[in-house]
Amino acid sequence: MENNESCCIAKVLKVINVLQKEATCENTNEGCSRPFLGPNGTMLYNTRPITLYSKTGNLFTANYYVNNNLTTSSVFRVEDVKGCCAKLRILQATDDTYTSTNEFITINLECFCIIRCLNDISLEI
Repeated sequence: MENNESCCIAKVLKVINVLQKEATCENTNEGCSRPFLGPNGTMLYNTRPITLYSKTGNLFTANYYVNNNLTTSSVFRVEDVKGCCAKLRILQATDDTYTSTNEFITINLECFCIIRCLNDISLEI
């Protein structure tokens, strides 16, 4: 049974999703729920990459394909949140940054207990 009031990760992801859609402000606060994406200077950040950890403390990973080769990532972009389900875009690590893939997963947020936000970035989506 879904309990939206106790699904705190869903609440955080909803905030991140709204911020990504309305990315226009600069702020230097830290944490997942800082009110704006940034700092932005001359670059407009539109993504707050996240990692998730299971209830047992294991880093969550998802498989995806690059040039027909199976690859794994642990970094995601929030695309949508409904109740305790989230649609995430898998991000590919390249050098010191991430690039967008066209691969998505839907997860039950009740399976996770830790969310870690990485530095805001600008992605071509």
